[in-house]
Amino acid sequence: WLKVYFGSKASRSSSALDKSVTMRTLCQEESINVPKGIKITIKSKMVEVTGKHGSLKRNFKHLPIELWLANGGKEVKARMYFAKSKQLSMLRSVCSHISNLFEGVEKKFEYKMRLVYAHFPINANIINGGKTLELRNFLGEKIVRTVHMLPGVLVEKSASTKDELVITGTDIELTGRSAALVHQSCLVKDKDIRKFLDGVYVSSHGTKEE
Repeated sequence: WLKVYFGSKASRSSSALDKSVTMRTLCQEESINVPKGIKITIKSKMVEVTGKHGSLKRNFKHLPIELWLANGGKEVKARMYFAKSKQLSMLRSVCSHISNLFEGVEKKFEYKMRLVYAHFPINANIINGGKTLELRNFLGEKIVRTVHMLPGVLVEKSASTKDELVITGTDIELTGRSAALVHQSCLVKDKDIRKFLDGVYVSSHGTKEE
């Protein structure tokens, strides 16, 4: 009986050890091609991309990866050693970030926002050369809501569509955050938001069409 008991206990502990072991990948690589007409430099995981719409920098020093230019500067490669499966996801994320830098300096990013109201028309006034937006008469309120665009981001009224704002910039994060600041400035408080749908909402976003 003792032999059977201790034998089963040993087998139980060995199965628990097997479950705790996780596989590590020895080496994993991801790559992304550099588009024509774009200059890129990588130094100590600091990436700088220059195109027709200016230059952008991004710092990847916080990630345990190797980052370098290959194939005569026509390709960016990212490599990682001894990583678990969830850690490997950062390789594709780095390539996606660099791809967004390429698209930003080549085409610019664009967020289209619609002024939505049921009764009180929202008045939008753009000042400071497109760097500042003033919103008036939201739900009939007298307060003037002032939203400052983040660095390198501009806002303008749409030429073709009524009650539409267009926010453009080279940096996808700063452009998206500027759109979020505009949306958050016109939130309905102390009312049922299913009924009171007034506000400024993102209707579409992507790269700017030339």
